[in-house]
Amino acid sequence: MFAVDATLVLILLTAAISIYAWSNPEFQDSWILNPFVMRKRNEWYRFLTAGFLHADLMHLIFNMFAFYSFGVIIQAVFERFFGPQDGLLCYLVLYLGGIIVSDIPSYIRHRKDVDYRSLGASGGVAAVIFASILFNPVAPKGSGIYVFPIPFPIQPFLFGLLYLGYSYYQGRRQGGNINHDAHFYGALYGMLVTLIMFPEAGSIFLSQVKQYLF
Repeated sequence: MFAVDATLVLILLTAAISIYAWSNPEFQDSWILNPFVMRKRNEWYRFLTAGFLHADLMHLIFNMFAFYSFGVIIQAVFERFFGPQDGLLCYLVLYLGGIIVSDIPSYIRHRKDVDYRSLGASGGVAAVIFASILFNPVAPKGSGIYVFPIPFPIQPFLFGLLYLGYSYYQGRRQGGNINHDAHFYGALYGMLVTLIMFPEAGSIFLSQVKQYLF
């Protein structure tokens, strides 16, 4: 299936680059999001390349598992509406664009911070997840999205609200080693771009949520 192939190619490429970078610090340093260096050297390509790097194996597995789980679904949806070629293009705009756009706020905030570094595909993954939530905000009874430490699945649209709220709050705190801004802005980008490419997604979302609540 074409959608599966495209997602797997991106996953394999990301895994190969991430693993190679773990044993080659100079390579990782040349691809990682480093706003101070980017501004000084005009190395804007790092907005994209940082999305193919991951801090460790668990970071890589978590991101790629989430990407595979939702990515296959979304590209299939795009292909059904736009055809194989245009569907693939829309899918790449969603995922790769999410990686790039989600790091812009981090660049602006840390452009004078010599020590700031960021890496990972979380912005692109969040974009894909939230595109999926637009099309499937309500899961069948007994299923949904599991969020630790909640022991039961929750509806996708509720997960989206919790995700956005948590990411925004943590991003303002700027605590820990996680780039919560990338999560937050990647999610917003995913919804916005999906609505631009397929405006009917908004009515699909509202109709399903309304039916579930009322």
